Amino acid sequence: MYLGSTSQHLLAMLGIDWPIVQAPMAGTSTPEMAAAVANAGGLGSMGVGAMNVKAAEDAIKAFRARSSRSLNINVFCHRPAQADEAREAAWLRRLRPEFEAVKGDTPATLKEIYKSFVVDEPMFTMILAAKPKVVSFHFGLPPGEWIRAFREAGIVLLGTATSLREARACVAAGVQVLIAQGYEAGGHRGIFDPDEPDDQLGTLALTRLLVRKLEVPVIAAGGIMDGQGIAAALHLGAGAAQLGTAFVATDESAADGGYRAALFSDAAGHTVMTRAISGRPARCLANRFTALGARVGTGEIPSYPIAYDAGKALNAVAKTAGEAGYGAHWAGQGAPLARSLPAGRLVFELVEEFGGR
Repeated sequence: MYLGSTSQHLLAMLGIDWPIVQAPMAGTSTPEMAAAVANAGGLGSMGVGAMNVKAAEDAIKAFRARSSRSLNINVFCHRPAQADEAREAAWLRRLRPEFEAVKGDTPATLKEIYKSFVVDEPMFTMILAAKPKVVSFHFGLPPGEWIRAFREAGIVLLGTATSLREARACVAAGVQVLIAQGYEAGGHRGIFDPDEPDDQLGTLALTRLLVRKLEVPVIAAGGIMDGQGIAAALHLGAGAAQLGTAFVATDESAADGGYRAALFSDAAGHTVMTRAISGRPARCLANRFTALGARVGTGEIPSYPIAYDAGKALNAVAKTAGEAGYGAHWAGQGAPLARSLPAGRLVFELVEEFGGR
């Protein structure tokens, strides 16, 4: 397949050979995965939203020990958590039977386990000094002065958008490339305000909308699992495609055995958008946690990432008891197309499939 001028321009911006972006996937992506993808000619990515500054710095160093190619560092720009002791206590009471079922102790309290990038100046300072080729934003945007500093350092900025309004906000703030995240995408939905109405635009419609309405490159994301999906995204006018679920079962992934087993089970055909696990909407393989989430109202669930403190605690004790059904098994609607092989080999096969060679 001939790569048009849109793709060629984007590949030059990102310093990559192929229109393939491995999604950051905080908690699942690793330096080894990102390096394997980068060395194969795609954009390797790491999500640092769940890391402290030292862990993020070490991850960047680990990548650079394995690759000199382009790296994308992804940060979470959500509104800082809003504590609500009454709602958190009620949520723990709601989860108590689940903890008891796996012979675990229910936490006494919950806390904000991740600091939002928008208030994490030490993380900003570290990333600016590390100067990765790309920095991408999820859940919103950081302060304007930080965006300007990244741009002045020569870092290419990507912003996730689930709507035209969010895309326009990204462009107005100085973001150079848009990630059009369709509703079928796995993991956390990048919507800026999860409490506002969500039009739930699919990848096809959203990608085409952003391509037609805006003058910046677009990366299509959501439900893309193979080279044919990449080709479709490029035909829509996207400069590249971002794939996350496709990399979950690769050799370099941090996904545990329960996650991998679920991905290749019937659950792959029944992904669910749920807030129950983390406090923000995220698409997950159907499991015990998503079933629980279907029985509770949005107003019962604590703020992100306070709710995630409970979710991680429940998953930890459940795994000890041999129950994998409470995991954050993030996956998109293309999950039944997953395959298990090394990340670099997957990139090679994707390129072969869309006719890039």
